[in-house]
Amino acid sequence: MDLWLIWLIIAAVLAVAEILTLTAALGMLSAAAVVTAGSAAVGLPAPFQFLVFAAVATVTVLFVRPIALRHLIQPQAARFGVDALVGKAAYVVSEVTGLGGRIRIDGEEWTARAYDETLVIPAGKTVDVIEISGATAIVYPRD
Repeated sequence: MDLWLIWLIIAAVLAVAEILTLTAALGMLSAAAVVTAGSAAVGLPAPFQFLVFAAVATVTVLFVRPIALRHLIQPQAARFGVDALVGKAAYVVSEVTGLGGRIRIDGEEWTARAYDETLVIPAGKTVDVIEISGATAIVYPRD
């Protein structure tokens, strides 16, 4: 069996292992094996193939992997769904207490509870949404 084919098999095995583990390290080693397969295909002797593999693997793991991980682990750019409602202002439609009430957030009516159970927030006041618990907004009056 030709050496370039062995290097391609190694690259494929490493690529499958990367897909299963998602570490980004095995993917870099797989890329190094592909480059080494190319060097074997052009007739580079086996000892130099190992040097090519070591050099490419070192460069990719030390320099390319951190960049790839930074792009994979980015904070979510925008909140959506009920998470987007947290921090918004709402209008009290019917009196809100620690037990219940109604508010309007962005034109939608929600059930609400006061963050502080001792508070009574009258209708017409503006409140801030502290959190969403199920279908109920937990609110605090705006001063």
